[in-house]
Amino acid sequence: METCTMANPEQGNQTSITEFILLGFSTFPELQILFLLFLMIYVATMAINLLIVALVVTDQHLHTPMYFFLGNLSCLETYYTSTILPRMLVSLLTEDRTISFNACVTQYYFFGSMAATECLLLAVMSYDRYLAIHKPLHYAVYMRGRSCLQLAGGAWIGGFLGNSITTLSISQLAFCGPNGIDHFFCDLIPLVKLSCNDPQLMEMLTFTLCLIFTLVPFLLTLMSYICIIVTILRIPSTTGRQKAFSTCSSHLIVVTIYYGTLLIAYMFPTTNTLRDFNKILSVFYTILTPLVNPLIYSVRNKEIKEALRKAHRKCRFGQC
Repeated sequence: METCTMANPEQGNQTSITEFILLGFSTFPELQILFLLFLMIYVATMAINLLIVALVVTDQHLHTPMYFFLGNLSCLETYYTSTILPRMLVSLLTEDRTISFNACVTQYYFFGSMAATECLLLAVMSYDRYLAIHKPLHYAVYMRGRSCLQLAGGAWIGGFLGNSITTLSISQLAFCGPNGIDHFFCDLIPLVKLSCNDPQLMEMLTFTLCLIFTLVPFLLTLMSYICIIVTILRIPSTTGRQKAFSTCSSHLIVVTIYYGTLLIAYMFPTTNTLRDFNKILSVFYTILTPLVNPLIYSVRNKEIKEALRKAHRKCRFGQC
């Protein structure tokens, strides 16, 4: 463990940690199996999400607000999974689990920013579906190109700016030992637990930002879908109800999977009994969700499947 001694006028001389050890899956006996599994997940996640982005950019029929936001989500997922999986793969392959303090804080900054951005983006996508179903005649007016750019840009900027406050606070904490992070990446709660500062202020800050960037978007998404369901139930014909529900069912599944695992992981107390369970939940919302999301959209979406067929036909005739 690398340490350095620093002088603090309030606490006297103390030892400051300059690197951490990501304990992660160190207790798992077959690390090679985990490496191959996560490598396949990473390659598949990158390939599928980049394919979705390419389809949205190149296919004229997908140049609509819904697919613009879907392209943003797939782009986000590629960055999201890349903040965690490459570092984990190196650790599993080399069994070197050390990470410097600066690298750890940087990893948390990008992970936390992406997570906050995804919450905001899912709320924007639910608002888009609400307008499409509840106010179809005014949808084109509300969701013009400029409005879409502002909503998507606000989600990205809001997520990164909001998490900058937390990251700056973490960088000011003193870590004097131990240095083992009982997780497979640098997450907020395990880092705060290792700090030798009074955690009360950090806990208050964390709670406030979680309310703003997790609970508020979740409630907005929930309200949007309550309004959507009420509107769908008022449609007289069965065919009309099925068509309306099909336009938002994929997004509803994605929201349920992401928020379900995220809220359970952070709302339940991190006791020793639930520690491994929280790791499994973390695998779901950090590693599996970026893979599952584009699969749900592509499998359940006629326009995406048609765009894939057209792209395949072009490639077969040497036009791609």
